[in-house]
Amino acid sequence: MKFGVVVFPGSNCDTDTAYALSLVRDAEVEMIWHADDTLRGVDCVILPGGFAYGDYLRAGAIARFSPVMAAVQRHAAAGGLVLGICNGFQVLVEAGLLPGALLRNDSLQFRCRWVTMRVERIDTAFTSSCAPGQIVRMPIAHGEGRYYADGDTLDRLEANGQVLFRYVPAAGADDANYNPNGSLRDIAGLINVRGNVAGLMPHPERCCDPLVGGDDGLSIFQSLVQAVTRV
Repeated sequence: MKFGVVVFPGSNCDTDTAYALSLVRDAEVEMIWHADDTLRGVDCVILPGGFAYGDYLRAGAIARFSPVMAAVQRHAAAGGLVLGICNGFQVLVEAGLLPGALLRNDSLQFRCRWVTMRVERIDTAFTSSCAPGQIVRMPIAHGEGRYYADGDTLDRLEANGQVLFRYVPAAGADDANYNPNGSLRDIAGLINVRGNVAGLMPHPERCCDPLVGGDDGLSIFQSLVQAVTRV
């Protein structure tokens, strides 16, 4: 059972992600530098949050050309598990591993706050530890998190069950601002058709202990560890 966490210049959630994995199980974690051209035999690779290459041009636009991304694409093509968190989600979209685009927040402001999401599917390697329709609370920290795709693509995502997480109001709250960035159809996370590549904007690695405000993020890493163990 081996996990790889890619480190780009500007990544700032790489060690948090490795630590989150250690809370679930004593998994072997490799920190993989962006200039590496191999994933060293990992079972699952995670692209963490941060600001790869300073988010110049737009978030993820330069990182998708890193040598390591060719290895990530080969890994995904072979059926290997890939998870992108926040900036990692942006990189996956820029690399064409997930559809659509992540644009500037509709407020044109950086948003750093807690959000509430509904788990839309639990039959995936990323959500199998969740309950059907479970509501989870996780933090966000991004300026370009507004998910966008044309109408046909959005309809196809819905029909294929590719929406993995969706922003929703907190239980009992009448919150008109529950969607923090203007994402179309309240999309917070996606999965590919094959079911082995996923991305989400909220940060599960930042909410794995009640001491930091909640531990809902553990369910994502528990799901991944169980999926890798079964391989």
